[in-house]
Amino acid sequence: MSKAFTREDDAEESSPALQIAALPPGAKNYITPEGDRALRAEFERLESERARVSASQDRSNLARLDQKIGRLKQIFSTLVVAPINPSEEARFGATVRVKYPGGHIETFRIVGVNEIDLDRNWISWLSPLARALLNAKSGSIVRFKAPNGEQELEILSVAYE
Repeated sequence: MSKAFTREDDAEESSPALQIAALPPGAKNYITPEGDRALRAEFERLESERARVSASQDRSNLARLDQKIGRLKQIFSTLVVAPINPSEEARFGATVRVKYPGGHIETFRIVGVNEIDLDRNWISWLSPLARALLNAKSGSIVRFKAPNGEQELEILSVAYE
């Protein structure tokens, strides 16, 4: 489709946190207490910005803000704040340091679908990698199916921040 037939708003990316989670049927929309606070702070920021924009009568910005606020309200209606319960095993909210067979070390945090941040290696508890990491302890070897085939990781540490 030609760019001439699209609105500028269509090209704007929405924040991952503002996307309504695509959860499997029956799955709860868990979020860490930290993630819940961040979403609520974003909601307050948007409400404040909406009040300012409303006074200026900028209809396009007002519509954009109303859409984001509406999305957040939908997300809030599905959230289940999961308390972080530190353990030796990797659980929801854990930060897990792993080592690949080639020696490369990476750290992942297991979070809710509305907290995913791939730049920070925050992965959904529903992802194949997180599912492999859940319940693992330091020193364990886990396997999971990655897009490029089965991977094997050694768990170096499990921490809760």
